[in-house]
Amino acid sequence: MRANQVIRLVVLLMCLTSLLTQSGCAPTAIRNPPAILAQEPGESPETIRTLGADQQFAELPIESVALRAQQMRAQEPFRILALSGGGAEGAFGAGALVGLARSGALPHFSVVTGVSAGALIAPYAFLGPEWNRELTDAYTSGRAEHLLQPRGFGVFFGSSAYRGSPLEHLVEHYLTNELIQTVAREAASGRLLLIATTNVSTGETVVWDLGSIALNGGDRAKPLFRDVLVASASVPGLFPPVIIRIQEHGMQLTEAHVDGTATAPFLVPAGLIRQSQAHDPSPHPTGVYVIVDGRLREEPRSVELRLRPILSRSISVGLTHMMRTTLELTATSAERDGAHFEYSAIPFTYRNLASFDFRASTMRPLFEYGYDCAQAGRLWVSSPRAAHEDADRRGDGTNQSVRCPADDEFIGRFAVR
Repeated sequence: MRANQVIRLVVLLMCLTSLLTQSGCAPTAIRNPPAILAQEPGESPETIRTLGADQQFAELPIESVALRAQQMRAQEPFRILALSGGGAEGAFGAGALVGLARSGALPHFSVVTGVSAGALIAPYAFLGPEWNRELTDAYTSGRAEHLLQPRGFGVFFGSSAYRGSPLEHLVEHYLTNELIQTVAREAASGRLLLIATTNVSTGETVVWDLGSIALNGGDRAKPLFRDVLVASASVPGLFPPVIIRIQEHGMQLTEAHVDGTATAPFLVPAGLIRQSQAHDPSPHPTGVYVIVDGRLREEPRSVELRLRPILSRSISVGLTHMMRTTLELTATSAERDGAHFEYSAIPFTYRNLASFDFRASTMRPLFEYGYDCAQAGRLWVSSPRAAHEDADRRGDGTNQSVRCPADDEFIGRFAVR
């Protein structure tokens, strides 16, 4: 197992390097992206790619999208849920959401964002408890066990170590017409479902408004919806880039997209918080909730001083530190803008897992762990602003065989501002 993990990490590093050099990982020729238009003075550089009724995509400033959503749901507290990447460890976030729903403690989110594994969970978090059965099945049934199908000698001539069709088929299985229609209905009410991918050519994060695709995509809604989800979960080097064809400004664009975590561990646009907080007439502050499907520190272990072990360890440590840095910046930004901030992650004390171990025997216990901690009221770690609310929610506690996120001192450090 360890040798396979090292190979995956080596390929990941190669593809991340190609992203930085803008050479990409796909054998398909991709046209150069159009020149970025100059922005108006005062306009935010953060944008959301939204599909209009004319079947054309447009890059809209986040502030304008947030303002519209806020105005359409002016009487409700504005809450944002961000779901991180994590591969098989997405079972933690899935179980946590089901547990929150079963205990009656699941907030109603105005915005749900997802990256990588979080992108696959996000539609269910967006739609709420009525879709818990599908979410539970996705992470406990064993359907994901055959995701990693090696390409054999094709790895030397293609763009990935594993075939992309198993991931596409898995997403297709759960992506029903009913799901698309329900997302469209919620989007029409002003709620936002946002998914992040990484554009191979530009090396930049692209934020897709999946609600607008479900609402305005017509016959292309389902394949577009699928392509964005698959792209966001396609770890570069492990899975091939996803080719997405869109119309924008009257031009036909052909783009290659890969895993959103190549550029963003999770997605909480600062402009979304600022705009919603500035126009929120309710007495409650904007709520920001982050579920990290992974750990915030590495397990200490001896590392053999050879190329592969050092490379494997360096990449793993780098990704963990990027996650922690992003979490700290998000917490600081939320506090600065007067938002309520809560987050969760898998404690260091939970037994070590491989991010690409998709066996039901490993994913099911992690799902149940997230479920149990949510049921016990010990999922969230709160910012100082909401510390008393967190204490009330925990009550007198529940005996746990494994410590939950709210009990973990290291995880709790990020709430100290």
